[in-house]
Formats: sequence, structure tokens, C-alpha cells
Amino acid sequence: MIKIATLIEDANSIGKEVTVKGWVRTFRANRFIALNDGSTLQNLQCVVDFENLEEALLKQINTGAALAVKGELVASQGKGQSVEIQVTELSVLGGADPEQYPIQPKKHSFEFLREQAHLRVRTNTFSAVMRVRSALAFAVHQFFRNEGFYYVNTPIITGSDAEGAGEMFRVTTLEPKNPPLGEDETVDYKQDFFAKETHLTVSGQLEAETYAMGLGNVYTFGPTFRAENSNTTRHLAEFWMIEPEMAFYDLNDNIDLAEAFIKYILQYILDHCKEDLAFLDQRLTQEEKSKPQAERSEMGLLEKIQFVVANEFKRISYTEAIYILKNSKPNKKKKFKFPVNEWGVDLQSEHERFLVEKHFKCPVVLFDYPAQIKAFYMRLNEDQKTVGAMDILFPGIGEMVGGSQREERLDVLQERIAAQGIDAAELDWYLDLRRFGTAPHSGFGLGFERLVQFSTGMGNIRDVIPFPRTPQNASF
Repeated sequence: MIKIATLIEDANSIGKEVTVKGWVRTFRANRFIALNDGSTLQNLQCVVDFENLEEALLKQINTGAALAVKGELVASQGKGQSVEIQVTELSVLGGADPEQYPIQPKKHSFEFLREQAHLRVRTNTFSAVMRVRSALAFAVHQFFRNEGFYYVNTPIITGSDAEGAGEMFRVTTLEPKNPPLGEDETVDYKQDFFAKETHLTVSGQLEAETYAMGLGNVYTFGPTFRAENSNTTRHLAEFWMIEPEMAFYDLNDNIDLAEAFIKYILQYILDHCKEDLAFLDQRLTQEEKSKPQAERSEMGLLEKIQFVVANEFKRISYTEAIYILKNSKPNKKKKFKFPVNEWGVDLQSEHERFLVEKHFKCPVVLFDYPAQIKAFYMRLNEDQKTVGAMDILFPGIGEMVGGSQREERLDVLQERIAAQGIDAAELDWYLDLRRFGTAPHSGFGLGFERLVQFSTGMGNIRDVIPFPRTPQNASF
């Protein structure tokens, strides 16, 4: 057996007898089968002599059926394909009732396909998205391996909240209707499986920091969870995070690494996913035509990816960004949904996209954010007002990366923890990193699905993960 992608690319296979297996996309004139095995967007045309097929077998060849086909690979005389198989043997491995199989050869809405998440990968769009997703994941590991990083697996179940978000899924084995209560009439988690209150993690950062302080440079790439009740095109309850942590890196080192990382993985898919990206670029172009002129993107998918790879990232402080935004035409003419009036506000996607797409016309790195809107572990600057945080902003999507230099000074970190009302006892192990051999260190986080969404042009983040987990939805 050989993959269809290999057959199409290998001209030396012409004239040879080959065996392929795949699923029927279409079957027309009782003669031409379009077969696809998931290795490429292109279907392989299989030409059969229906007179030599039993009627019972013929009836089983429907869209969605799995076939094994054997025959001679020849140059195609028809349009739309370079090669085809002159079939000598055919067997049906698994039928698909045409009355019940939902993925028929016609245009389906993404809303409908989300209801068929177990089958939607058999469509061109979703097979292309998932191949790009796979290539991006491979490039992530390849980049860090090339840079001398070690891959570590951080816990999914945690007793700490790295982000201070408070929107976490509880993990428990206690009886929900009748949990054990303590003397204060609250749930006694000492009787739970882990003898304490535990949750699904929102980040592997804190645990990754511990390994960076022993191995030097590490990264974690795994599932994270947030119980934020947001039914939007940008939020998932279960998503994957890429989180490197580097010992002896300051904020500038951190930014340098993040920029090199992003450019590497995007260049990788430009080099290795040309067919899928061209298809997705065309799909997005057609989709944009249906939008009002004011809502259309100024760049196509390939153009956006190349825009990030080719341009140096502009680095400006949060304070500079606020000055630019306050004095911008959209802000003065009240075109922003969230007006920018004072230093200290948390920037919204519309502000980030203005800086990237309109003002600088290149990816932007913002750094030195107000301490009051950032997490406790970010290093406090000498002005006592800002922290050494950084965000990388992309066209069409806004924030792609968030990171910081971590606070390595024990006394300052303890003050930050106390100021934010966090139980220091729960983080005593984390504080040990500052007690024993503390050193400057940095890291960042990149939401993998947001990267896949940018790289594929999909409008809804639910369409770039195999089985989306969102409010009111945990199907499949």
C-alpha cells in the first residue's frame, strides 16, 4: 500500500501496479471513483470497468465508503488530475449508507460540521487545517530541539492557579450531593482524593520554571483549561499551550527567542504545507468577498503569514503605545469600542490590531506593562509601576504571545504575592526557587489554537481543534 500524496508526487510510479486504500469522495458514471486517504487535498481518480463488477459490490461504492484498490498507475487523460489508476481489483472495506452518511459531496456550513466533529476531517477544509496543525506542532518541537531545549511534561492536575484567574475546573472524587463538611460547614477537601482542593491547570508555567532552574532551557507543550463562560469565536475551555522557560534570560533575550520561534514555525509551514495553505488562502479570499467592505481583511492568508516572517517586529513600551492610541484618529473620532483615555488601561484587540495593521504595519512587541494589570510573578521594574512583561501582536488577531521576565528577588515576589491576596503557603515550593540559587529567568506562553487559527485563516477557534470544548458543549 502507498499513500496517494506519494503517488501524485512520484512520476517514477507511472506504469507500476499499485495498491491504495482510502475513502470515496465521489463515484460518478459507475466508472470514476475519486478516492482520498487524508495524505493530500487531491483525490486519486480510480477508473473501473463496471461491467466486471458485481452489482452487489457496485451498490456499496458510495461517498464515505472505505475501499482497497489495486491497478496500474497511468498518466491521466482527463482534466483535474495528473495520474489515475486503471483498476484491476477492488474491495469494499467498509460501506457508508448514502441515506445516513452526513458528509455528502456538497457545501456544508461550519456550524453543521461542528455537529459532525467526528467526521468533518473528511472534508477538504478540515483535512487541510489538521495537516497544517500537525506540521506546526512538529515545527514547535523541532525548533526547541535545535535550540537545545528540553521537553518537560507539567501536571494537568494542580493545586495552584498560575494566572490568578480563578476560573478553573475543580477535580474531585467527593460525592457532589453530599460532600463531607468541616467544622466551619465548608467542604472538607482533606477527605478528597488529593487531600486538598485541586483543579485542571490553566498553565504549566510555574512547574516549568522549576525545571528551567535545573536544566537551563525547557519547554512544555500540553493541554490547559479555563472555565471562562465565554461563547465566542476566540475562546475554548480546553486548549493547548506552548510555554518555554529559560534560565539566565532577561526580557530582551525572551523577546528575541519568541520572535525567532514564531518566524521559524511559520516558515516551516510555508515550506511544507504549500498545497494546503494555497487552498485555505483561496477559501479565505472567497469568504472575505461575502463580508461588507469595511469588515474585509486587507491581506490574504499567505500574505499575512509572509508579513510576519518577513518583517522585523517593532518593539515599543506600553507607555508609548498608550500615547499613540490616545492621539490616533479612531480614538479621537470615538471609533474605538473601548476608548483609550488614560495610562493603565488593559489594551483590547482593536487597539492591538490598530498598532499592527494601521500604525506600524508590522508585528509589534509591547513591553513594560502596568504592574496592576499583570500577574504576580512578573519582574517589577525600577519605576515600581511597571513590570518586565511583553506581548507580541499579530495582524488580524491581536495578541499572539504573552511573556515576561520572572521576578527572581524573594522579598519583592513575597510582597507581590501578598498584595494580590494569594496564599503564600500554597506557593512555598515556588518561592524556594528564589531561596536556593535564584537567577534571572524568563518565559512566554503561546496559545497553540490561536496560532493554528492565524495560520489557517479560520474565523472560529472551534474549527482548528479536533474536538472543541466550550460552554454547554463536551460532545464526542
